[in-house]
Amino acid sequence: MPTPRSNLPKNDGGRVQGLLQLIEDGIHLVVAAVLVLLAGILTVGVVQDVIKSIQGPYREETVVLSALDSSLVLFIVAELLHTVRLTIRNRTLNAEPFLVVGLIAGVRKVLIVTAEAEKSFRWHVEGIELLILAGLILVMATAVYVWRRSTRPEDYFTPQEARH
Repeated sequence: MPTPRSNLPKNDGGRVQGLLQLIEDGIHLVVAAVLVLLAGILTVGVVQDVIKSIQGPYREETVVLSALDSSLVLFIVAELLHTVRLTIRNRTLNAEPFLVVGLIAGVRKVLIVTAEAEKSFRWHVEGIELLILAGLILVMATAVYVWRRSTRPEDYFTPQEARH
């Protein structure tokens, strides 16, 4: 008994896959455009926050915390944009950039928690949060290390780029 698929001409399967690939690339391009727009908005926001912090009652702690927090969020957006670019170029999704984004987010949270709790540290709240974050950062750093050791350069680059 013939399957419904065998009734289709052989070229139709390739056309459908090509169309789906085109749609997928379009979605990736839309995501990349949104990330670029978000990065621009974040950059303007960081600059405005630093200017406002310096103009007003100047407190080093506030200026540094605000700039550091926003800059690390901007770094996360840049890493996500890099991931989308690699996905479009290599036509495959790689786990390592997401681990790096997780590491950046974890370090960002540790810096913010420690800076905010500098004067009134409470072990039950901030201490437990810092221990959990430190464990997560250690696990993600180990995962990045294992990932890099287990993959070949050809997995990340075109053959011509891998030679250089």
